[in-house]
Amino acid sequence: MKAIVLKSFGPPESFELCDVPKPVPQPGQVLVRVHATSINPLDYQVRRGDYPDSVQLPAITGHDVSGVVEEIGAGVTSFSPGDHVWYTPQIFDGPGSYAEYHVAAESIIGKKPHSLSHIEAASLTLVGGTAWEALVVRAALRVGESILVHGGAGGVGHVAVQLAKAIGARVFTTVREANLEFARSLGADVVIAYEKEDYVDAIMRETGGSGVDVVFDTIGGDTLSRSPDTLAQLGRVVTIVDIAQPQNLIQAWGKNASYHFVFTRQNRGKLDELGALIERGQLRPHIGAVYSLADIPLAHARLETPNNGIRGKIAIAVEPSNPIESARF
Repeated sequence: MKAIVLKSFGPPESFELCDVPKPVPQPGQVLVRVHATSINPLDYQVRRGDYPDSVQLPAITGHDVSGVVEEIGAGVTSFSPGDHVWYTPQIFDGPGSYAEYHVAAESIIGKKPHSLSHIEAASLTLVGGTAWEALVVRAALRVGESILVHGGAGGVGHVAVQLAKAIGARVFTTVREANLEFARSLGADVVIAYEKEDYVDAIMRETGGSGVDVVFDTIGGDTLSRSPDTLAQLGRVVTIVDIAQPQNLIQAWGKNASYHFVFTRQNRGKLDELGALIERGQLRPHIGAVYSLADIPLAHARLETPNNGIRGKIAIAVEPSNPIESARF
């Protein structure tokens, strides 16, 4: 099979398109023909070497799969060949999704929502699971509460805005000025152009000085130290960004704030919950660009470029290696 292989940590050119053996499902595993995957900040962090002790080179990376079951291992009961599925591979535990085939444990795989294409589904597994973990599991966002989503036009952010609205929260979000209307189309109640206005001032003005119940950080920087300035009493801050520089959280003391650090955990339950929202029309991934498997280095380079013009996700259409295989689908 064709796969994009990371030969060394470094720039996008560290990837190489290779022929590698097709995996064989073991007991409890499912072999999936990958129709689509996508690019996340986690992907370029892995590629450039942020987690060198967790990735053994050469490696097939990638963290989203949407495809069709080709074969099942012994003991698998939830899936049959021909089923359309979606999931996030177990991070740092075996090969990733930048390949024509992938094997995964039955327990982390879900049935793909009928209303999503494979391109759309592959653009939602990791970011959707991350948003669910952050807002539902960790922040325990409730109906009638308020939330500030930093980076509401990004991969995780644009899902978080929709999820918060589905929960019944009042949603504030920060975006570039060019993305104001896009964020409003997702359902955000108050959209703040961070290039023109300080978000702390905007939040306090819009809430009458009371602040928001939850802050969801997808961008890093000084967000953790400034978040208490926007929080209501007993507010919660959730971040998905691993920030190296020290953060002064003294202001959080007076707000009785709690902080949550999220690294996505894989399970079928989150996918099923997200699928229900999708089928009710309350959640939809936005595809900002689509690249081929061979062009994954270009996709990485674009996602890493500041102000890259991408709204939502960059998807990867995993092309079959020959016309005979293509005809099967």
